[in-house]
Amino acid sequence: MRQITEADRAAFAAPNGIEIANHLIEDSGLRITDDRRRGRGAGVNPSGRYEPFSRTSFDDGWETLETLPAFKTEVQVEKPKSIITRNNSPDISFDRSVNPYRGCEHGCVYCFARPTHAYMGMSPGLDFESKLFAKPNAAELLERELSKPGYEPKSIAIGTNTDPYQPAEKRFQIMREILEVLEAANHPVGIVTKSALVLRDIDILQRMADKGLAKVALSVTTLDRTLARAMEPRAATPTRRLEAVKELSEAGIPTMVMTAPIIPGLNDSEIERLLEAAVTAGAREAGYVLLRLPLEVAPLFKDWLLRHYPNRYRHVLSLLRSMREGKDYDAEWGKRMRGSGPYAFQIRRRFEMTARRLGLNTERRQLRTDLFTPPKGAGVQLALL
Repeated sequence: MRQITEADRAAFAAPNGIEIANHLIEDSGLRITDDRRRGRGAGVNPSGRYEPFSRTSFDDGWETLETLPAFKTEVQVEKPKSIITRNNSPDISFDRSVNPYRGCEHGCVYCFARPTHAYMGMSPGLDFESKLFAKPNAAELLERELSKPGYEPKSIAIGTNTDPYQPAEKRFQIMREILEVLEAANHPVGIVTKSALVLRDIDILQRMADKGLAKVALSVTTLDRTLARAMEPRAATPTRRLEAVKELSEAGIPTMVMTAPIIPGLNDSEIERLLEAAVTAGAREAGYVLLRLPLEVAPLFKDWLLRHYPNRYRHVLSLLRSMREGKDYDAEWGKRMRGSGPYAFQIRRRFEMTARRLGLNTERRQLRTDLFTPPKGAGVQLALL
């Protein structure tokens, strides 16, 4: 696999930069044919960064190139030994989360979780959205961990890495089992999703919300269905997500809309309309995150831009780098979510002024922890004495 060098990066800024970038991608042998990746977000499937070697297909001139099948969604069962993930990141609002799945079939090309698939020896590209891992014992593990002596309840975030309501959830129903455990223990939960499947569990969420134990955030990136289909090919349409916001809100469940990610030069012009649509649907809180391009996400996103919006390629990257101190991404605490510089300031002020005008974020709903009761179900380890 050919590595993109600093000289190559400089060439991208040249007048013929798009042609050069296209040549590099074709030359590397990474691009997957349209028929094989139909309905997917990523256009390439590079080897994971921890692999000792990489493979690529090419035509040797003997017309013997094998016709490979389309990427089909495969779900493997994973049985972890623990389910609550802890973090001490200073720029996020939670210190623990649960992820029922690895990988996500929604196929959002910008997903910052893509690099995690390299830990499984797989590609952050098409493998991330077609080779998934489900954790059917998640509810049992959660029940056991919540029952440990000395456990201190704080809101558990679900959907902050991969979507808990992606299509596989229809079959596995792991998320519903998790919510049943949390409801029985009166444990607070915050959910982020792009799927209207969350409405399946509206009965549990409504009961928990009545006690101040649940809130739901729907991610709505754009109101343009064409753009949404290209960026998030297997997620619910923007209209369906807003309908879900409305139904959840009418059921008394505190609902938030995440206009994330904001991609400069692509969807940042929609900030005001997105927030207005959120308020109309019943949301009372809103947030945003600037596009993040860690590790393998950067080349995946660039390839996607070249395929779908080649005339915006240099403009989008130029604006993004102006907010990342000249880099594709800056992982520094406090900067990775919002960026820096004049353009980042403009986005922040537009968001804040519109939210204030619409009455959003006037009160942040805090979930209760004082009702927590440690589980005593079948998945709980009995005391020795």
